[in-house]
Amino acid sequence: MNKKQKDKFELYLDEMIVKLKTCQEEKSLKSCSDCEHYLKCELRNEYIKSVYNSMSKGDTGGFEF
Repeated sequence: MNKKQKDKFELYLDEMIVKLKTCQEEKSLKSCSDCEHYLKCELRNEYIKSVYNSMSKGDTGGFEF
């Protein structure tokens, strides 16, 4: 099998997923939406940006699905 090597956007997304899950576990939450800091959370906002960047590869504009 030929595995595709992850680019910097995918690697950063993986890092953010670990950080987000760690935060949820520390607060005994199953979802960020249950957190009192949900709308103002910098970690969550950075995670969302990393998702968009992994999909767009850093380009601005629409996404191709």
